Amino acid sequence: MARFDAIEVERKYSPGESADLPRLASIRGVDHVGEPGSDQLDAVYFDTEGLALAGQRITLRRRTGGLDAGWHLKLPVTAEERQEVVEPLGNDQESVPERLRQHVLVHTRGRALKPVARIKTLRSSTLLYGADGAILAQFSDDRVEAQSLAAPAEPQRWREWEIELVEGHRKLLKDADARLAAAGVPLATLPSKLARALGSNYPGDPAPAPSPERQGPAADVALSYIFRQIQALKTHDPGVRVDAPDAVHQLRVAARRLRSALATFRKLLDTPSTRFLRSELQWLAGTVGEARDIEVIRARLNDMISAEPPEFLMGPVAQQIEKHLDDIYRPARAAGLAALDSGRYFRLLDSLDSFLADPPLTDAAGKEALKTIGRLVSAEQERMEKAVRAVDSASDTGPQDAALHEVRKCAKRLRYAAEAASPIFGKKATDLARAAEGIQEILGDFHDSVVIRETLLKLAAESAAGGGSGFSYGRLHALEEQRGDQSRARFNDVWETSKPQPLDWK
Repeated sequence: MARFDAIEVERKYSPGESADLPRLASIRGVDHVGEPGSDQLDAVYFDTEGLALAGQRITLRRRTGGLDAGWHLKLPVTAEERQEVVEPLGNDQESVPERLRQHVLVHTRGRALKPVARIKTLRSSTLLYGADGAILAQFSDDRVEAQSLAAPAEPQRWREWEIELVEGHRKLLKDADARLAAAGVPLATLPSKLARALGSNYPGDPAPAPSPERQGPAADVALSYIFRQIQALKTHDPGVRVDAPDAVHQLRVAARRLRSALATFRKLLDTPSTRFLRSELQWLAGTVGEARDIEVIRARLNDMISAEPPEFLMGPVAQQIEKHLDDIYRPARAAGLAALDSGRYFRLLDSLDSFLADPPLTDAAGKEALKTIGRLVSAEQERMEKAVRAVDSASDTGPQDAALHEVRKCAKRLRYAAEAASPIFGKKATDLARAAEGIQEILGDFHDSVVIRETLLKLAAESAAGGGSGFSYGRLHALEEQRGDQSRARFNDVWETSKPQPLDWK
């Protein structure tokens, strides 16, 4: 079990070898400073042979010495923040703790983690205090010796200053920047000691997402949205592996947004490439998300049982429901985790990276964004309206249920298309996305009701086969049917009074 996780905010500076220490108490907000203490730190950094972690500005090290000896994984959050995940040292110096390995598997994709650099630091640390005695930050004066293990090289030696916030405000760092710059001490040009240790082998900065403009190419709108969803998928991957709250839902949403964008913007992209990605994203969302669907059913049925008068629950209804759902949840959860550890998933991630590195664009992708994207979003709206007309023409309950589910899928695709268009259409696009989301949520409730009723029928049949009573399941089925009818009525009302309004792009 990790000792702690934290958000790290710090600054690094490059002083001269003989530079005098700064007057730390002169930094705005600092009342007084503590006595300096010294530590000898020895860190071995791990990465793949191709430096997959460094390419994402992730560092993974095993460090001895100091108060925080252990395994440290640092993940970028923003330009100034990193999430730090810490595990105990353990006895094996080269076996990365499983929790940390799971955190980075979305980047390493089964490739071995091995030592790539060793950095020894003689650190002199001083705590900075506020007037109330709170520890605002820690200042470190580091004498560094680094040896790259990724390729033969001579050891490097340098001096580095670091200020890491503890309880202090970011304004402290800005004031420190100004005071040190005035003293001729610049900010470090490289993001970490590892970057300097690896030298020319350190990967360049990851390519940023395109910035869409109204008169710019339509491709920038599509690629910007696709870029963000790929990043979201990678961000939520570790959470799914450790069963973090809502992680499965967020990963599946990212996969569905990606798949939807590839469909909406298919005229801008090469068809064979996008067809493969859409198929694999559908597999991923379905396999990983199946366990969450069961959890949704479980939560709804538990709420219904809790609201029932005890005399209407004949037999061990709650226990039977729990057993039935647990019997299908456990293999679904195992299948989802197996999918994330599979070569198929790693190939999908590789393909998504290749897609961003060299987007397979068509000639239409170079056309003006405003009109091109406007037409594509409008096509999604027309698709949804056609699906609504199909509901009206369906006569029986079963076909109507299926038709409403199709409307829900169309509303979801319209929502995602409008989200993607928001950088160039602004409030009109966000209003359209919000209206489509409202329909999606209403019909999502309806679809959940249909699935839950099917589950209740199965439970009633199981109970009857075992000689039990089906009364309670029949009653719950009737209540759920009522809820479904209410969702259908809400949809009809919304569609009549406030259906999504089209974008004005002509």
